[in-house]
Amino acid sequence: MTATSDRRDLAPTVDPRGQRVVAALNLVLLAAVLLLGDVPAAATAVLAVTAAGFALGTVAGPGRTWQAWLFRTLVRPRIGPPAELEDARPPRFAQLVGLVITGLGVLLGVAGVAAAVPVAAAVALVAAFLNAVFGLCLGCEMYALGVRLRAAR
Repeated sequence: MTATSDRRDLAPTVDPRGQRVVAALNLVLLAAVLLLGDVPAAATAVLAVTAAGFALGTVAGPGRTWQAWLFRTLVRPRIGPPAELEDARPPRFAQLVGLVITGLGVLLGVAGVAAAVPVAAAVALVAAFLNAVFGLCLGCEMYALGVRLRAAR
């Protein structure tokens, strides 16, 4: 490491197109949670699967989820390598935000708070929609805001 390099040089990277595919897959799961509203156990189970994906993305990194594997295996070979890669830290933080929202929904749903599952799914669905359709990652924006606030101190 040279004197001019920083931690950013060592940070893992992700294909931004993959993040949008992951968001689209999460969008499908979260829509299924809302559609299963009349079957609370099934809705809670699908939300738990979604939360587990977020947990894996938080712990192992966004490129290590089952959704990222699907992107790497099925989509990326057909569209070729990305023009550029992005820092994986903001998407990893976004995975944590998704985990908090969906995990709280699952825990409250299991505890008997019936409205928690669809509310958590709806909140996460909005974020997944914005990322999948417009490339706007709310968790990534929160990460950037946190970095700016820390730098201002």
